[in-house]
Amino acid sequence: MSTVPPEEVPFLADLGLALADDGDTLQLVLQPRHLNRRGVAHGGLLMTLLDAALTRAARHADTADHAVATVELKTSFLQPGRGTLLARGHCVHRSGTLAFCEATVNDTEGHPVARASATLRYLRGAAPDTP
Repeated sequence: MSTVPPEEVPFLADLGLALADDGDTLQLVLQPRHLNRRGVAHGGLLMTLLDAALTRAARHADTADHAVATVELKTSFLQPGRGTLLARGHCVHRSGTLAFCEATVNDTEGHPVARASATLRYLRGAAPDTP
């Protein structure tokens, strides 16, 4: 099983998303371009972080290393995101074709910023995601 590091996906690299030192957590240092009018993390950015963490969790649960596609995503915004954000997901259950995953974005003090649950489909016959 291999997962594409976020810095190898052009869109995620452009955002500045990278793996934290633990190798499992996605990390993003917020920049002015990431903020909304209130000066906090834009909701779309938070959804992107969550989707990347969810996809990573689904890929980790798949020994065949299939590409995955998000089918459904439910997001809850808990409090404004500031500073450095950390996203981590886990697979709750998987079948032969689907993964049911959850993810959370926290700030560096451990406060939850946003969370999501998603259904992801394993793409049979599709090559793993490549840059």
